[in-house]
Amino acid sequence: MRLVFRSALVIALMTVMIFMVSGQTREYKPVTDQMLRKPSPDDWLYWRGTADAWGFSPLNQINRTNVSRLRMVWGWSMGDGMQETGPLVHDGVMYIASPGNIVDALDAATGDMLWEYRRDLSGIRQQRGAVRNLAVYDKNVYMATADAHIVALDALTGHVAWDTQIADSKEGFFFGAGPLIVRGKVVAGLQGCSRFYKDKCSITALDALTGKEIWRTATVSTDPNDKSWGDVPPLYRGGTDMWLSGSYDPDLNLIYWPVDQAKPWTRAGRGTDGDALYSDSTLALDPDTGKIVWYRQYVPGETHDMDDSFENILVDVNGRKSVFEMGKLGILFETDRKTGKPVRATDLGYQRLVKVDSETGTVSYLPDVMPKLGVKMEMCPSFGGVKSWRAMSYHPDTHAFYIPAELTCQTMIFNSMSPFVTHKDGPNATPEGERINTPYPPSDGNLGEFVAMDTSGKILWKHRQRAPFNSAALTTAGGLAFVGDWNRYINAYDVKSGDLLWQPRPRTSVRGRTVFRRVPRASCYAARAGSGPVRRPAESSRCPAARDQEWSSMSNRR
Repeated sequence: MRLVFRSALVIALMTVMIFMVSGQTREYKPVTDQMLRKPSPDDWLYWRGTADAWGFSPLNQINRTNVSRLRMVWGWSMGDGMQETGPLVHDGVMYIASPGNIVDALDAATGDMLWEYRRDLSGIRQQRGAVRNLAVYDKNVYMATADAHIVALDALTGHVAWDTQIADSKEGFFFGAGPLIVRGKVVAGLQGCSRFYKDKCSITALDALTGKEIWRTATVSTDPNDKSWGDVPPLYRGGTDMWLSGSYDPDLNLIYWPVDQAKPWTRAGRGTDGDALYSDSTLALDPDTGKIVWYRQYVPGETHDMDDSFENILVDVNGRKSVFEMGKLGILFETDRKTGKPVRATDLGYQRLVKVDSETGTVSYLPDVMPKLGVKMEMCPSFGGVKSWRAMSYHPDTHAFYIPAELTCQTMIFNSMSPFVTHKDGPNATPEGERINTPYPPSDGNLGEFVAMDTSGKILWKHRQRAPFNSAALTTAGGLAFVGDWNRYINAYDVKSGDLLWQPRPRTSVRGRTVFRRVPRASCYAARAGSGPVRRPAESSRCPAARDQEWSSMSNRR
């Protein structure tokens, strides 16, 4: 490992290496529950900015009239691997995670490194998997790791404050989604649940200061009498991973957590036509006990890998407290977040698998779409989905969601489960066979669409293009919606008209989640450029080029 800083202190600490600029003396304001409830507009304390997961910045210094003046001011090279992360910002420091469980603390104004944490993942299968978010609370930064631990790092130094094992990584368990902070607890959901072991996927809450486990809630029903899994015994009930972090309503004191599909993906592979609880659901949890207060299963017994395991956005609509979610089918589901009662469902219109009752919010499978093992089938969308981990954003002025969508279909063969239960890495429950992806036929070869849809399901505008959009969306009080694409463009749209106002082109495609933050005398937009395991991506920051702007050019620090 190489350091290019002229003055640095190298510290070996247990299984990690920390690099810290020598002589660093920086004050730090501990993050409190009150800060998390009403964050400063200068901070970005949750993976989507706030606990309601809006992905919206209240800053308006960058707006429709001056967005074209944004210029690169610094860049940061990130670790190799799958890039789906989003940074946090607090007290002028940006905390960002890279594949390989690397955490960097950077001066948000200059890009200078303050410290770096690197976890030893020798022998871990998910070494280059995505680290989708971090969390920050009190004096610590929290990461859920590829070896199924949660680690707390001192926010000033990067030193390990505590390290708690949640599951056995040798059984395939790991974390991809990061934690959520709720009332002094670090809450996180496991992945790697496609193998058949006694332990199952779960959501776990730890004491944020000590790392002591407080509660654990399984996301798959382990009751042998639960008929939603038919005659399948608990050992062979797979899936219900958690791809993304949750949301939190402090008034109702409920956590909302998205849960993945069952494994095997198909009903035929699972050996049951049952609903397979709690797959393909949002779980509303009591943060003090972990009790499931209610659940909303979007597609009971889902059978095509069309899961709804993505961001839960909390919005009040006409006096009703609602939670919105859109998954791979491209259906916007609205649920009463107090009771779990379905309110409505609005289909973007690009899927050909289910019938949607918009008034009741329920779905049912169309005839002749159920997969048969070993038989080729065509389906729209593809496994990538109309909408997946690329989070949509909500803008309170337009009452609309800004949604990165993909227009693809797929020819697929689902295999039986039997060849996989003796897989060399352990019992496996994802029998995927041959597949070929194709563009959605009516799209004229266009693969990407950026859609503005209000809470009633009305389309305000949409922009279609050949290159897929490849980042989460971000909206701002300046009337802007940002999104990146595979063609290496960062796109800034007018949230009301859909007009394209700004389109720079970094050296690699933009991927992951973006943030807005304020630094002295400017507001800045930060995006992560780089598409995956081959490239070494860069975190870039852009501010308006103005006469009093002292950060006017890119500063490469590594």
